[in-house]
Amino acid sequence: MPIRTQNDLPAKAILEHENIFVMDENRSTHQDIRPISIGILNLMPLKEATELQLLRSLSNTPLQVDVTFLTVGSHESKNTSKTHLNNFYEKIEDVYDRYFDGLIITGAPLEQMPFEEVEYWDEMCKIFEWTKTHVTSTLHLCWGCQAGLYYRYGIDKYDLDEKKFGVFPHRVLNRKIPLVRGFDDVFYAPHSRHTGVRTEDIEACEDLVVCAKGEEAGVFLCMSKDGSNIFVMGHPEYDRYTLDSEYKRDLGKGLEIAMPENYYPDDDPEQKPLLQWRSHGNILYSNWLNYYVYQNTPYEWNKISEK
Repeated sequence: MPIRTQNDLPAKAILEHENIFVMDENRSTHQDIRPISIGILNLMPLKEATELQLLRSLSNTPLQVDVTFLTVGSHESKNTSKTHLNNFYEKIEDVYDRYFDGLIITGAPLEQMPFEEVEYWDEMCKIFEWTKTHVTSTLHLCWGCQAGLYYRYGIDKYDLDEKKFGVFPHRVLNRKIPLVRGFDDVFYAPHSRHTGVRTEDIEACEDLVVCAKGEEAGVFLCMSKDGSNIFVMGHPEYDRYTLDSEYKRDLGKGLEIAMPENYYPDDDPEQKPLLQWRSHGNILYSNWLNYYVYQNTPYEWNKISEK
């Protein structure tokens, strides 16, 4: 699938080196195709790494995707240069008059803080409301998943006894749901979080369908019955070395951190980590784009807004 990005986005050169088809703005204007418009609300501190991971994940269908990177206006990022943000991001408050076929809300390093104490929580609430009328389907990741479940359904998170850190198995629960079409019975996905959401709280919500869960990691994937909201508790977009970088960064800071589970061969952090989740991660993003974004979005958004 061609991904349309700004001509000079740093991730573009890396993706092209990986033989991923990336189309710049100049070429896309000469094609009479309606691309699907995807917004990425990037709340992660290392935004460039997250950009690359998500663009990789969106690159595996024949659809043409027009990506817009978004940021909140009520928080100033300290880990990404202002030049990068000014060149490649739009404040979400400036696009409230636009319609998006899909929106991705990333994780954020805010897990152990009550939602109401987050600096930009009021803005997040406004964003969640805006998606109800301006986005066909919203994909929530990690903290974005927990925040979405809390705002939309009142399901709160809780502190784990120890960080859920590593690559964990999950079992598909309902093969008739298109979101998990093509999944194996058991699949792996990375987790890196200090909080969780109780399985029984999700299962008690009548509007939510649990698609996959694991004994160790709990619910990994659930969705609203109409497909307008998808919730992913882990990080299927992570690359091979993301957990490795987190682990060695915290060790370098002298922090207490356990080795990521099911990750290094023989639990030896000097060995190359095993990549066990890429194929299912790609299938998940492809299924979301195809069945919940492309298939459900009208050719002209204004036909919905006029109803």
